[in-house]
Amino acid sequence: MPVAEKSAEKKTYMAKAATAMTSENGVPARALSIFTRSREFVKDVRSEMKKVVTPSRSEVQSTTIVVIISVFAFAGFFFLCDWTLGNAVKELYHWLGAVQ
Repeated sequence: MPVAEKSAEKKTYMAKAATAMTSENGVPARALSIFTRSREFVKDVRSEMKKVVTPSRSEVQSTTIVVIISVFAFAGFFFLCDWTLGNAVKELYHWLGAVQ
């Protein structure tokens, strides 16, 4: 691809990126004041917070039980892995004649 075509393609891409950064009324986003951007941010936060649902007591209890059981299961698994590998290394040292 010739250099002229690459630069034209890059300019088109850059123009698309610049037009994407405009607000609802067509004003560039960086031209908006801090107060306008802050007001928009608070409005977006409020609309997202309206979508938040608090779990019921039974949902919290059931997920807590699942987490506690999972923690103990993983602890047991890693204990067995550690114990097995530790004994394997100890036996390997013994077999090689290392001093314990």
